[in-house]
Amino acid sequence: MEKVIVRLKTFQELFKRDRRPGDLVFAWMFLFFCGFLLINLGGQVQWGMRGSLVAQPAFWPTISVVGMSFFAVMHLIGSLSSPRIPGRMKEFRFWLRSLEYVVYFLAYVSMVPIIGYLLGTLIFALFLTFRLGYRRPTAFCVTAVFAVAVVLIFRAGLRVKIPAGQIYEHLPDAIRSFAMINL
Repeated sequence: MEKVIVRLKTFQELFKRDRRPGDLVFAWMFLFFCGFLLINLGGQVQWGMRGSLVAQPAFWPTISVVGMSFFAVMHLIGSLSSPRIPGRMKEFRFWLRSLEYVVYFLAYVSMVPIIGYLLGTLIFALFLTFRLGYRRPTAFCVTAVFAVAVVLIFRAGLRVKIPAGQIYEHLPDAIRSFAMINL
């Protein structure tokens, strides 16, 4: 027992926390997101007139958002009071690089109505495979099979309504209707 007490000299040492690079930016962004959720909570959930409090449709979402907001405030306070470790801009640039994939996805979404779901998904998947550094033909073959399987599952199997590409209008009549429905 004495060994444990000797190791933990003070209460502060037990809960010592260093502010990692990017932590303060994350804490502020998370707090703003929680504020956004709190502001919009009234328009998204409704309190019923009957039933117990915990049976109300708005009860658990409200508890969740309020709890998340409380912990966001506590995280921000912890970030502000902790000593800073250098490297914040390096960490911020690292997180900013992830927006590259958001741009790729937006390009994919805008490309699908023009070239179609099958061709768009195939190009998008193959491009991401190349962008991630895979160069072997087997990686591209697996990616192509996966892309075709995704399209067939969503369009033919699950019947998800995705607009047909404008490129399908140039196909022969016999193939056009099949391509517009299933591909």
